[in-house]
Amino acid sequence: MHRIVFLGPPGAGKGTQAARLARELGIPHLSTGDLLRAAVAARTPLGLEADRFMRAGELVPDELVLRILGDRLGQPDARAGFLLDGFPRNLSQAETLDRTTKLDVAVSFDLPDRELVRRLSDRRVCPTCQTVYNLSSNPPKVAGRCDRDGTELVQRPDDRPEAVANRLKVYAAQTAPLLDYYRRHGLLRPVDADGTLDAVAARVRSAVG
Repeated sequence: MHRIVFLGPPGAGKGTQAARLARELGIPHLSTGDLLRAAVAARTPLGLEADRFMRAGELVPDELVLRILGDRLGQPDARAGFLLDGFPRNLSQAETLDRTTKLDVAVSFDLPDRELVRRLSDRRVCPTCQTVYNLSSNPPKVAGRCDRDGTELVQRPDDRPEAVANRLKVYAAQTAPLLDYYRRHGLLRPVDADGTLDAVAARVRSAVG
């Protein structure tokens, strides 16, 4: 069984590698954002409860996120394992998650801040299909246009350099302590996240075992 958590700062490539590894292992790739949106779209009782917070521009409480996650982990496709991307984000969430399910490995993506800022500043997103591009490492075939539907690509406000610097500060304060937490539990597997997609994928696969 593969019960995996991906940790790392924004821009380290967690989402790209998570989707790739999940396909390879045949397990669901779960991000809290996707889980919340799916629950809201399905109009489940928990989704409706989460929607009230989201519409008010408030963070969905950890307890509610974990109830939604627990429901998702109970579905048949998660019996062979799962890959959590972007959760937990702090020690409280990690401790609560431990009471919900057992983990096998926590992979941390390591990358210097200067490279993170460059990557995020170069990121562009299709507002229609949400496909993510990078002007340096994964550019669209036609400059400024989505390969899938031709929509003009946009830069997210939180990917601008001044916002990126703040995001990295928040990560260092809230999420980085998780590295020590999972190291103490013998689950942490650091991975050098610099290099080509294939090179990083090979390191991740080796870390997962």
